Parts: sequence; C-alpha cells; structure tokens
Amino acid sequence: MNAAVSARSRLAALLPVAVDARVRFFAWASLVVQILLIGTGGAVRLTGSGLGCPTWPQCVPGSLTNTPEMGIHGVIEFTNRALTGVVVLIAILAFLSVIRFRAQRRDLFVLTLLQGLSIPLQAVIGGITVLTGLNSYIVGLHFVVSIALVVLTSMLVFRVYYGPGGGPRLMPTWYRTVAHVTSLFVAVTVVVGILTTGSGPHAGDATTPRNGLDTNLLQHLHSWPAYATLGGTVLLVLGALTLPGASARTRRFTLILLAVELVQIAVGITQARLGLPELLVGIHMVLAGLLVGAMTVVVLTLRGKAPVRHATSEDLTTAKL
Repeated sequence: MNAAVSARSRLAALLPVAVDARVRFFAWASLVVQILLIGTGGAVRLTGSGLGCPTWPQCVPGSLTNTPEMGIHGVIEFTNRALTGVVVLIAILAFLSVIRFRAQRRDLFVLTLLQGLSIPLQAVIGGITVLTGLNSYIVGLHFVVSIALVVLTSMLVFRVYYGPGGGPRLMPTWYRTVAHVTSLFVAVTVVVGILTTGSGPHAGDATTPRNGLDTNLLQHLHSWPAYATLGGTVLLVLGALTLPGASARTRRFTLILLAVELVQIAVGITQARLGLPELLVGIHMVLAGLLVGAMTVVVLTLRGKAPVRHATSEDLTTAKL
C-alpha cells in the first residue's frame, strides 16, 4: 500500500502544475495526429484498401497485424489502424499533463477528457465500417467524428496559449455574425464533400457500394457553400484589418484561414478538371481538416480571455492525485 502511494506521489511530481512546454507539446501533438489520421484514412479509401484488413479488431483472423499475402492494401489499412495507437497514447499524455491543475483550468481538463472518450467511439465506428462492407454513410460518419476532433484539438491548442474563454466580446455584432455564418458554411461544405466522395470513384474499390447520389450534381453543390465560405472569410479579413478593436491574433488567424481556403479551392478546381487524381483528392481531404481547424480558431478569437482561477490550498491537495 505504501509503495503504491509512493509511486503515485512520484508520478504526480513529474506532472505539470500549470501550462508549460509539455502541455503545449501534447496539445499540438493532439491536433497533428488528428490531421494525420484524416490523411491516412483518406489513403485507405482512395486506394481501395478499406478491407485491406478484412476483420476487426484483428487485421486477419488470428493476427492483429497485416501479413505479406495481403499486399499493399493490408499495409495501408494496418498503418491507419496503428496510428490509432499513437492517438491513444497522446490522448492519455495530454490528459495527464493537465490533471494536476484541473481546478484552475477546467477547460483544458474537459477538452483532453473528451479527446480520450472519443477514442472508443471512433473504434466502434471503425468496426461497424468493416462489418458493413464499407457502407458509405458509416465511412462518412467516421470522417465527421474526425472533423469534430479537429475542432476539439484546435480549441485545446488555442486555450493552452490564450487562456480560458468566456471573456468579453471583442468584435462588433455584425462581425461575430459573419464569423458564425461562415463557420456554418464550412460545416455544410464538409458534409456535402463527404456525400460527394461517397457517390464517386473514390468511395472505395470497385466492389464498394456507393451512396447512389448524383456525383456531378453534388460536385456543383459542394462548390456553392465553399464560395460562400470564401466570401465570408474576405469580410472577416477586411474587418480584422480595419476595425480599431481587432486584435493582432484576429488579424493573423483570419489571414491564415483565407490562405487555407485559397489553397483548398485551387486544389478542388484542379482535381475536378484532372478527373479526380487520388493524390489531389487526399490533399483536399487533409486541407478540409486544416480549414475546420483555422475556422475554429477564428471563432475563438471573438472573445477575450476569462480570468484564470488561482489555486487554493484545497486545490493543491487535490493536485496530489
């Protein structure tokens, strides 16, 4: 018993008691692995490797890993699954990095906790995806959850650097309205993009069922909210550059958002004109994650930092785990 208490005390002594370089590292790592997961998941779909590991949770009956007989498809699918292990490890470390000062920074505690709780949800959806033979709607749901995790981890990075939210509104009502409407268009663009992919040649290999929707029509519908997003972002940039109350971070992040959108639109138009080459489609998917992350941060800049609660003697006792 004493040995267990001693071990816990030694562990607690190694953990941060406030935001430091370790907390910032794991926040960034949380965001990066979610973006990478979108990329590897896209590679699985674009190469028709969704059933490269035909069973779940094992890759093949009797083996958690792929075998040489499974070829490149097995390698691609297993790599995507293996990255989940990295996600689990980072989620645990991110949670532990904030647990000692959870009373002062409840926002970071909740964000890292939600990140951890999402892992079994993603695993279940992944299993259902395999068991349903890559049903396009289930695959799309898998991507939606990944996008939601990009939102979550983008919030985590922002809060680590800029403190808890809930402070005073920094921008006028019209600007905040434009920002929220633009974020809605981003969400619509992502959803229509998921449906478009599920109806077209990159929904999987030749045997993978499509969703039956009109690909050509969806491609046009996909572009409409994307251009609306661009229009809203231009207004946000102009406001950030000209409004006297706009902060430097608002200007910086709106410009980053605009840059991501311009690259995304360029890639989208190019891939459509070149017949949807796999590499460009994969880049388009990763850029969708970056777009969502940038939009999330822009929305977060609309309010200032709330006061950080100071630690009490009771908090210090709790922080010993």
